[in-house]
Amino acid sequence: MVPDGYYYATPLVLAAVLIGWLASPPWAAPGLLLAAFCLWFFRDPERVVPQDAGAIVSPGDGKVTDISSVLLSGSERKRISIFLNVFNVHVNRSPIGGVIRHVRYQKGKFLNAMAPHSAEENEQNIVTVEGEGQTVVFKQIAGLIARRIVFTKKVEDPVARGERVGLIKFGSRVDVLMDPSVEIAVKVGDHVKGGSSVLAYAHVAQELASSRAGSSNAGVR
Repeated sequence: MVPDGYYYATPLVLAAVLIGWLASPPWAAPGLLLAAFCLWFFRDPERVVPQDAGAIVSPGDGKVTDISSVLLSGSERKRISIFLNVFNVHVNRSPIGGVIRHVRYQKGKFLNAMAPHSAEENEQNIVTVEGEGQTVVFKQIAGLIARRIVFTKKVEDPVARGERVGLIKFGSRVDVLMDPSVEIAVKVGDHVKGGSSVLAYAHVAQELASSRAGSSNAGVR
């Protein structure tokens, strides 16, 4: 469990106990139920991370709501958008292994994360990861309810594919922007899990892996 769960649940439990003592035990029930929800919301289950060459995994749990081509700094990118509702796990993970090359926090609005313009106008954290022969950008985007984005890494930190890198509190969205040549492995409407569901395969990473394997085999006698 993410420690934030205790941060929210503890005062709720204390308030519930106080209300139950001052009034009657049944009045403590709403506070205890809300505390239990907070503990459940901040759950952090272990995940089996795919080791396939070139695999780009989902940075979060949720539903794939859009697959499209967009421009990023003048270059075409393939984008996959994933909506996280309040019942999803909100821990975020790195889509690929490599090094954190750039992190930019952008203040903005708190539109519904399902809205088309939320990817540009909402408050968000934009992270660039370089590794495995490719560069992937992913966004942690605040939603209508979400009011805080947490990112635990910094520029030049190494990161493994599927490694925990932060979370978004209460309802949100994550976007993954990749090279247009990637092979998409999901479709709109699919439900994915952070760190374990493969969103796409990058051919450049697959080619590098094959090349290295060939060079290694060539040296064996």
